[in-house]
Amino acid sequence: MKVAFATLGCRVNVYESEAMAEKFIREDYEVVDFSEVADVYVINTCTVTNMGDKKSRQIIGRARRLNPDAIIAVVGCYSQIAPKEVGDIPGVDVVLGTRNKGEIVYWVNRAREEENQIVKVGEVLKNKVFEDLNIEEYQDKTRAFLKIQDGCNRFCAYCLIPYARGGVCSKPKDKVIAEVKKLSEHGFKEVILSGIHTASYGVDLEEKVTLVDILEEIENIDGVERVRIGSIDPTFFTEDVVDRITHLKKLCPHFHLSLQSGCSETLKRMNRKYTAKEYEDIVNILRKRIPDVSITTDVIVGFPGETAEEFNETYAFLNRIKLSKMHIFKFSPRKGTKAALMKDQLHGDIKDERSSKLLELNKINEKTFGEGFIGRIMPVLIEQKVNNNEELYEGYTPNYIKIVVKCNNDNIIGKILPIKIIAWQKDHGQGIIDI
Repeated sequence: MKVAFATLGCRVNVYESEAMAEKFIREDYEVVDFSEVADVYVINTCTVTNMGDKKSRQIIGRARRLNPDAIIAVVGCYSQIAPKEVGDIPGVDVVLGTRNKGEIVYWVNRAREEENQIVKVGEVLKNKVFEDLNIEEYQDKTRAFLKIQDGCNRFCAYCLIPYARGGVCSKPKDKVIAEVKKLSEHGFKEVILSGIHTASYGVDLEEKVTLVDILEEIENIDGVERVRIGSIDPTFFTEDVVDRITHLKKLCPHFHLSLQSGCSETLKRMNRKYTAKEYEDIVNILRKRIPDVSITTDVIVGFPGETAEEFNETYAFLNRIKLSKMHIFKFSPRKGTKAALMKDQLHGDIKDERSSKLLELNKINEKTFGEGFIGRIMPVLIEQKVNNNEELYEGYTPNYIKIVVKCNNDNIIGKILPIKIIAWQKDHGQGIIDI
């Protein structure tokens, strides 16, 4: 039997898809590419934007066309938010939510045996139990995602995720450390700690433990040379936290601090828990205390009520603080959120125009940041070939600059090598191995 996966959305979904794939492998399934004919197709969905829902539906249709007789299982955030809508899509056999992905093989097999659609989506808002989707066998030896937290208690005005993922729940510290040790034994050099609201790690555990405690313990694990934090709330970086992380040698100097707007009035309507000034102060502290730090972010344009003046304030803010990379999103009203009911919804043309301006600014800022490292020798974890090119390989510096290097030796994949950056091209640096 063959199974294929399509994964949309965040790094947590990436981790969970790999964990589900492993469960199928244990039941003698072969995992194949989603473009192939398979007996089972699993679509791990995202519902952050309307586009995420649309992509999910398109992928379901693609699976149905590839093999009309296959079992199609749709899981994740879109299924959790709209189980009936997903179940009504022609060809869908199994619908699971966000907290029962570990049962995927059982329900797929049962749907095949009974020849009936199965919908198992429970209430998650009050569910604070961490679903322990562990990975035992790993497919590559470069970077590993490790899910340590799920859920969110913030309820930003535009976001459905608390309704899709439920309240904050954390993987116990001992289990996190044991899994990192296992990753080390499997040859991984870099681990990425991920979650839905990673900064909240530990708040639900009886044991008093924080994300920084985890980072400090990983410091003592041999083999793993790098640790990254997934997207994190800027308010995580208190004075005490910054003091402690400056002593960590394995923590990569790259932080994805979600901003969403550079205007405090817009942030207030979004129900974000900081002002633009507080965000800028955190950026300045990190730049002062951590050498070569790279700070990336997300920005939403066209939020309800965003005036031209508010957008201009955001543009000026981002032009001033010059983050190394920005992901720009046009506001997408999601049914069930406060923002969808707000007055002064903006026309799509306005969103397009504002998005284009920030995308152009991002190109300038990204180029400026990258060119600042030309001439430097940086440790780069080589991850893969570039588009199957026999001589070009790509990897990342500790501060997450993508580097392309020429080499005729496959053995460099999975190794951290000293690379001299000699030029900048579009979104990456060109390097030569410095040995």
